[in-house]
Amino acid sequence: MIAITGATGHLGLATIKALTAKIAPSEIVAVVRDPQKAANTLPQGVAVRQGDYNDPAALLAAFQGIETVLLISSSELETEPRIREHRNVIDAAKQAGVRHLIYTSVVNPSPESAFGASPSHFATEEYLKDSGLTYTVFRNTLYLDIIPMLVGEGTLPSGKLYSSADDGKVSYALREEIAQALANVLTSEGHDNQIYDIAPGPAYSFQDIAAGLSEATGQPVEYAPVSGEEIAASLREHQVPEPFINLLLGMSKAMKDGEFDAASSTFEKLLGSKPTDLKTYLAGVYGK
Repeated sequence: MIAITGATGHLGLATIKALTAKIAPSEIVAVVRDPQKAANTLPQGVAVRQGDYNDPAALLAAFQGIETVLLISSSELETEPRIREHRNVIDAAKQAGVRHLIYTSVVNPSPESAFGASPSHFATEEYLKDSGLTYTVFRNTLYLDIIPMLVGEGTLPSGKLYSSADDGKVSYALREEIAQALANVLTSEGHDNQIYDIAPGPAYSFQDIAAGLSEATGQPVEYAPVSGEEIAASLREHQVPEPFINLLLGMSKAMKDGEFDAASSTFEKLLGSKPTDLKTYLAGVYGK
């Protein structure tokens, strides 16, 4: 039996859908905060169990009879609560007799990173390694799917793409393809105590994104580097919450520092096919 936490989130749900093409739905357990809401979302035949990252007892009950747990990292923005939630899952898995835990981390996790999620991923990886559980770590890059958020609604009308990442490059990956790679690892052998960089090449800068947008839309788009202060001021004018502003600024600083420029052949091997590249993605989203 395989349990997926955060099962109604984007990555969790995509992984479950990929899994149902490989194994019977009855072998999959979706661990969710609200089972009633999940009932209409998940593929038919998938078992649903209640389990909140802040409820160790519920997690322990949810993991009974489970051999492998996929821990989808928490959406909590604050570092210490996030670490605590991840530790609750790891502890419950160990107490329940789970054999193998797969964790979705980030490329180049570091306690010193400007990217807000990175320190908690670093701490969780260390805790998982020390837990005694057999582990596999997916160090995920940024999703291709977030590019429309980074581009913003005003880019195409204005012809300007603004960012404070300078010339920093990112090895983006499509979320659905990460889910497929997770499903492949969940249903195959040879992944015990492995750490995988999920970051396909080539890596792309905002200049590359601007060029790709120009080609996809037929409209000229120019990259305009700006400071983090200018980005923050613009976001505040649009009433964007401060924690989200901090997350975006930290992400941009990490891009600038090269933390997401981690191109590796590992993802293609785990996926079993060529990952979607920037040009193909932009053509699908913005093409005429």
